[in-house]
Amino acid sequence: MVIGTVAGFGRRTIGTNADAESGVGPAGTPSRGRRALTCLAGLGVVALLASCAAAPAAPPTRAAALPSTLPAIRSFADTSAVPVRRSNGEMAQDFLDLTFQLESGRNVVAMTRYEGPITVRVAAGAQPTLIQDLDLLLARLRNEAGISIARTNDAVASIHIVPVPQRDLQRAVPQAACFVVPNVMDWNSYLQLRRSPSVDWTRLQTRGTAAMFIPADAAPQEIRDCLHEELAQALGPLNDLYRLPDSVFNDDNIHTVLTGFDMLMLRATYAPELRSGMTRAQATAVIGPVLQRLNPAGGSASAPAVPSTPRDWITAMETALIGGSSPAARRQAVNNAVSMARTLRWDGPRAGFTYYAQGRLMIGHDSAAAVTAFNNADLIYSSSPLTRIHAAHIAVQKAAFSLRAGDAMTTIRLTDGAIPVAAAHQNAALLATLMTFKAAAFDMQGDSVAAQALRVDSLGWARYGFGSDANVRARQAEVDGLRPY
Repeated sequence: MVIGTVAGFGRRTIGTNADAESGVGPAGTPSRGRRALTCLAGLGVVALLASCAAAPAAPPTRAAALPSTLPAIRSFADTSAVPVRRSNGEMAQDFLDLTFQLESGRNVVAMTRYEGPITVRVAAGAQPTLIQDLDLLLARLRNEAGISIARTNDAVASIHIVPVPQRDLQRAVPQAACFVVPNVMDWNSYLQLRRSPSVDWTRLQTRGTAAMFIPADAAPQEIRDCLHEELAQALGPLNDLYRLPDSVFNDDNIHTVLTGFDMLMLRATYAPELRSGMTRAQATAVIGPVLQRLNPAGGSASAPAVPSTPRDWITAMETALIGGSSPAARRQAVNNAVSMARTLRWDGPRAGFTYYAQGRLMIGHDSAAAVTAFNNADLIYSSSPLTRIHAAHIAVQKAAFSLRAGDAMTTIRLTDGAIPVAAAHQNAALLATLMTFKAAAFDMQGDSVAAQALRVDSLGWARYGFGSDANVRARQAEVDGLRPY
């Protein structure tokens, strides 16, 4: 296992071809969902230093004792969004590319949305945290996006949230942790219709009934993350854009909850100036004034067009990060992606993600190259306030190396900078992991009292981020196993 889901990468489906996105392909894959990337998925730490290679992991040493009964699960009460900070001109292009294109590059001829109040029903089998997190999310959608949406117990609803055992989800769509499908209400109807045109997003004239398939037995944070992303797609944008620094609509999966940008995109989708059936040209004529009205701080100036992400780069990244290829083939693919990013003179999220993936694939093969790649990603991510959470994910990778090297001071410095960012972005798994690294560094300095206090404080977050007590204890042991003494 590797630090992947902790770091934000790893829970969406692979919407890369027309058949898959229409629901008529051999796997019946929906247009998008939280992707499960083979090489970057998982929550472990020890094998961080082995990555996807076959190098053996170091055995845990001097693992700290945890309470026999773990503290109560913690969750985030503050649900305020990360604010939007970009220009309206730039975000107008984002809106159009998110709304009128699928991940494969297929065009969406007509915009669709719900025309009227929206109801959300949760089917049987949901964890208690799902209901709590859903209610917080619906309140945000009403307050921040201006959408008329409410939970209902009625059998007839606009959107059905259907908990499904993870093994069944993986059997049906191996590369998805969760996903949303139009024109179905339950799991059986999806299985019957998944190869039919009725579940093709591009054929819709307006939004009607949809079903979100959520893992019934995943960690609470994974379920919450699925709720945010899949409900946002059920309501609005169908695409993902690797260039976005501040959105869940990005296949890097850095953001775990809807951001200010995401709420602005949804508010624009449901603005009275837009409607179902509008073409891209019609939406282009009005989206600028709409954003200026909704976000006066973003100004009205137009922005230069942002080049689209080349399909060759996307293919290379998918080869690198998805199962089916040898470790050598994956490394070659990610090196090709790095070369393309350099040739295109990228900075920002796409370049940072490329180097991050390179670092992950070099662990266990070439540690020096891995450190260089993580440093390159960190340099890019740290250069902008829009990617502070991205830099916090890189801090986990760098902290693993510094802890393994016995450098307690560097580990503490890295975690001190990243812990408040993880908390602000409501990533409990990342937060707990960073706190555990810092506690291990305190132990190396001989401050066992501070170490144990911080470790215990992290456990409530770890239960939300990792799920079962067994998972929490395993993650703790894995971090402690990185200590050289």
